[in-house]
Amino acid sequence: MTNSVQLPFWLAVIIFIFALWALLDRLLLPSIRWYFKRKANIIIEKVSKKLQLRLPDFKLTKRQVLIDRLIFDPKVLEGVETFCQEHNAPREVALEKVKRYAREIVPAFNAYVYFRLGNWIGKSVVRLLYRVRLGFTDEAGLTKIDPHSSVVFIMNHRSNMDSLLLAYLAFKRAALSFAVGEWARVWPLQQMIRAMGGFFVRRGSGNLLYRCVLARYVQMATESGVVQAAFLEGKMSQDGRLNPSKLGLLEYMLRSFNPNEGRDLVFIPVGVNYDRVLEDRSLLLSVDPKANKPSQSKVIKTTVGFLFHNLLLMLRGGWHRFGYAVANFGTPISMREYSKTHKIVFKDLDKNIRIEKIKKLSSALMVSIGSAVPVVPVSLIANVFASHPQKAFSDLELKAQVQKLLDKLEQTGAHIYIPRKDRNYAIEVGLRMLTLRHIVLEENDLYRAAPEENKILDFYANSIEHLMSPGSNNKL
Repeated sequence: MTNSVQLPFWLAVIIFIFALWALLDRLLLPSIRWYFKRKANIIIEKVSKKLQLRLPDFKLTKRQVLIDRLIFDPKVLEGVETFCQEHNAPREVALEKVKRYAREIVPAFNAYVYFRLGNWIGKSVVRLLYRVRLGFTDEAGLTKIDPHSSVVFIMNHRSNMDSLLLAYLAFKRAALSFAVGEWARVWPLQQMIRAMGGFFVRRGSGNLLYRCVLARYVQMATESGVVQAAFLEGKMSQDGRLNPSKLGLLEYMLRSFNPNEGRDLVFIPVGVNYDRVLEDRSLLLSVDPKANKPSQSKVIKTTVGFLFHNLLLMLRGGWHRFGYAVANFGTPISMREYSKTHKIVFKDLDKNIRIEKIKKLSSALMVSIGSAVPVVPVSLIANVFASHPQKAFSDLELKAQVQKLLDKLEQTGAHIYIPRKDRNYAIEVGLRMLTLRHIVLEENDLYRAAPEENKILDFYANSIEHLMSPGSNNKL
């Protein structure tokens, strides 16, 4: 019994790995899960008392339970039967597709990640890059929202920073669930997004079975009171202007909405604007058919170079944040009130008629979003130079032009962010941002647009173009 037993090294390694895995699975992992679950429950208990819009049970339900509920939802199963008939496919094949779509869509909300880690990261990033400001807020309208309503923040899409900015500014009001494009489905970003309550959307997908599963998830979340955030434009503005609205998520939400029972559906228009959009040049390249699209390696090299350059500026003490990032919260729009006013019950309408009615509604919602877009310093200065691309301005001439523009915007009811409530300072800030980037050149105490930078000036001027005409601030 005391004889030694010799094992091959490879077998000893395998035994060690299995022993380590058993130790983790039976002892360490349950303890870790218990620890974080306890932390999450404590956080949920604390924040539920402070949030204006409480966390619904649906958001706190285990992900696998939501996946199973979605897979075996009667409307999804109807979609499965339709798919099988149209494609002459076995039911098991269709169900496997549904399971894959459900796992892809359904988030895995973690209160600890959202309220501690996610909030800290988001706040740190936006405050590092921008001077973040909350501009106009219709507090009277926001406080009237029934806490049991299903609320959706709808906003314009200027930058990939939009989600971080909105989540940071709305942190004390609600935990937001964002619809995120497929671009973010990379490790570890997709795990972080799911833990923050975000769900992935294949934009423009023509797959009817996938759209059936996505539509039903959106409806389930809406009916359960999950606070959502959506970009009605569907994608980032490539030229600075507001894009036409997309109907996808809006149609999913209204398809099953009943104004006479259940929760009210309330849209809160949010307008955001930046003194600098980090993706501005990339967005402009994407709409220029003559532009040579850079290779992936060049994009990576440019990005690394940009980061390294700004890091050096930080170390030398010559770095400036990228100006102001401002958000406005407009007047909430109740679908219950809208339905009563227009005598519409969307769920009872024929599909084609419903789509037409939703198109009118989405256009009106885009007007509300547009009217909430703030005017920031760079958009003011860019508008002057974009309107006079060949002219050189003295300091006084430039101020006179900006003052005229400000007066015009005030007449249309635009929300103008004036830092320190000092117009001269706002002009100074906007001009400094553009001269630092060499978009505006200073020569002999005169300022003029750099000849090769007209498109970038147009990009920032276009962000307030819709606010320039009377009536641009009309509501629903």
